[in-house]
Amino acid sequence: MTDKPELRALTGIRGIAAWFVVLYHIRLSIAGLPGWALSVFAKGYLAVDFFFLLSGFVLWLTYGARLRGGGIAGVAHFWQRRVARIWPLHLFMLGCAVALALLLAATGRHDPAEFPFGELPLHVLLIQNWGLTDRLSWNDPAWSISAEWAAYLLFPLFVALVDWRRVPGIGVVAGIAALLLALHGVMAASGAATLGQDISHLGLVRCLFEFVAGTGICALWLRCAERPLPAIIASLALGIAAGAATIAGRVPETLGAPIAFAALLLFLALTCGMRGNALESRAIHYLGEISYATYLGHFLLWKAFKLAFVTDAYDVAPGLIGLYLIGVLLSSIALYHMVERPAQRRVNAIGTEKGAKPPQPLRP
Repeated sequence: MTDKPELRALTGIRGIAAWFVVLYHIRLSIAGLPGWALSVFAKGYLAVDFFFLLSGFVLWLTYGARLRGGGIAGVAHFWQRRVARIWPLHLFMLGCAVALALLLAATGRHDPAEFPFGELPLHVLLIQNWGLTDRLSWNDPAWSISAEWAAYLLFPLFVALVDWRRVPGIGVVAGIAALLLALHGVMAASGAATLGQDISHLGLVRCLFEFVAGTGICALWLRCAERPLPAIIASLALGIAAGAATIAGRVPETLGAPIAFAALLLFLALTCGMRGNALESRAIHYLGEISYATYLGHFLLWKAFKLAFVTDAYDVAPGLIGLYLIGVLLSSIALYHMVERPAQRRVNAIGTEKGAKPPQPLRP
């Protein structure tokens, strides 16, 4: 399989989704925030569900055929690139969390629930969200990276067992629908009314179902990319209908939101490259490039920011909120260029011949 050009709009939407997560985590602290904005930001956790779908989409596009013919060496190469993608920045931010915990301990303000040293090895190994802990801790957003790591480990097995290319188009649609219905069934059976409930126990299931659904969406996109107009109209109509029904309360969030995001993902993929696509602008695309740093860095920065500047954590002036958001942007840029990308290159270079250029798949 030859490398395909980057789908720039999918990179851009990833940046916007990361900032929704930022706003979700600080929403209750913003003084004077209008009720409608509070309601919108309160659903920012759903951006993670879009991330899971997008991850499955991009990895199927990049590695679906490559893994099928690559043998054990291909699987090892895939896992190496996944480690390079997620682990270095995760470990760096975990180190920052440890430093913050030690500082709080030295001042008598250490909270064992937020920074449980006994669970630290689980976080280092990125297995903390495999049902091994009861709550989010250390760097809370890393729970989804732990779930993604499980998906990466299982992905080569999935590729060996499922070849979407051999499944009729209607079968691919049915498979995606079955996965999202199954996710809703698991969430409902567990008593979860929203996708954000009981993350410690349901987050992994949420990731795996949506990740696999994302691979099917990619297979669907590959089939209809040459005749996009009917698929664009259908995906847009489905996304609007599912989203509206979910907002109106006629469809449970655990079913309606994944369907809406699946349709949105297909729509965005089909409209990539179209003239005037704002998601492909240089600024939005760059936000997508640094989105992993935004996602992993903002939560600890907020904790440190409150310690340094905030006296009332539930009534932070808009000026201070603006200062924090600027800090998130600048720290994301710094983390991306000084930590994430250099470390990724070093890990990817392990095992390659001197002077040889490793394969360059799409960056999810």
